[in-house]
Amino acid sequence: MLYVKGRSVAWVPPLLLLVAIVVIGYHTTGEFRIISWIVLVPGIAAAICGVWGTAAFAALSLAAFTIMDNAWPHEFQTGLPDFILVAVGGVLATLACAVRVRGESRALHMRNVADTVRRTVLRPLPPSWGGLEHAGVYLAADAGARVGGDFYDIQPSPYGTRVLVGDVQGKGLGAVETAAVLLGTFREAGFHEPELAAVAERLEERMLRHRGYTAALGRADGDRFATAVLLGFPADRPAPAGSGTAGPGTAVSAPAGPGTVEAVVFGHEPPLAVGPGGVRPLPATGGLPLGLRELDPAPVRVHRLPLAADETLLVVTDGVTEARDAAGTFYPLAEDVARAVARDARAAEPARLAVVVRDGTLRHSGGRLDDDTTVFAVRRTGGPRANASKGDVH
Repeated sequence: MLYVKGRSVAWVPPLLLLVAIVVIGYHTTGEFRIISWIVLVPGIAAAICGVWGTAAFAALSLAAFTIMDNAWPHEFQTGLPDFILVAVGGVLATLACAVRVRGESRALHMRNVADTVRRTVLRPLPPSWGGLEHAGVYLAADAGARVGGDFYDIQPSPYGTRVLVGDVQGKGLGAVETAAVLLGTFREAGFHEPELAAVAERLEERMLRHRGYTAALGRADGDRFATAVLLGFPADRPAPAGSGTAGPGTAVSAPAGPGTVEAVVFGHEPPLAVGPGGVRPLPATGGLPLGLRELDPAPVRVHRLPLAADETLLVVTDGVTEARDAAGTFYPLAEDVARAVARDARAAEPARLAVVVRDGTLRHSGGRLDDDTTVFAVRRTGGPRANASKGDVH
């Protein structure tokens, strides 16, 4: 449908064509009469108008043809054959329009379903949620799919605010289902568990259970896994005494505190810390993807690292890191971000940073995305830190 200022103007092109054919037909004589071309009018209307509009143009075309063909009885007349052509053409155009409108309605319904699924998996996040300023960009490799296996979320808790960004292996509804399962577990464990390592253990356990479920169903995605980055921004006040531990053998790098960030990496690219002073990768490596713990049953490693108040953590999925140009060169993420920050220190702000990476990825790849692409940037706000109450949970 064509609209101008909220009003449909889809009727204008077929109407102009109808008038043009009638005017030209009026000035043609002899054995060449263009009036029979009026059958094109309902055909054009079928492509852009509604069913009733197409039917109206079919009737107008037939009426105009009859009047013009009988206006000069002593001139050459196209007669009954072309009358039948215009009549049948109008009927077929109306039927084709009905099929088109029905297909568009079905496509719109499926788009609404996909949008609902996306909002369920990637729920909208309130601004400054849990004491964090954040910005996220999600681009589906299939423009019509609108949802895939990439995921991200923020969960405030009494112990600080937790962030999860990840990418489920594979594509399709199975990947979306796995992402939804992991996010559901994260939202519960992220609120209730005092230690970030316990949240990580819950995610691994849930992934294994989900794999067992899909394998029991006989599905081909029973060996699916997910890469992810789990972040924790500790609260200003320490967690209550006796609140629990992450389990024996959990490795840490430094004491937790409001000036640090906790990170657990599950086979994912480590986050980048972006600030006015430049870009640095967090030294948080190691860890197998979720679902592959049996290959290395070592305890979860929690990295506790210093993070300046003006630094933003940038986490991307492989749609960014594996984006290639025509020559096959990978997108230089860190270098591109460093140049942007050097030009304007405000580029380190989450909203600006997400746009910089999105535009840089699309520019480098020529707009061709081979995989779902997620860019998520987050940093502490200048206001109160994340000391969430149970009323903060949604």
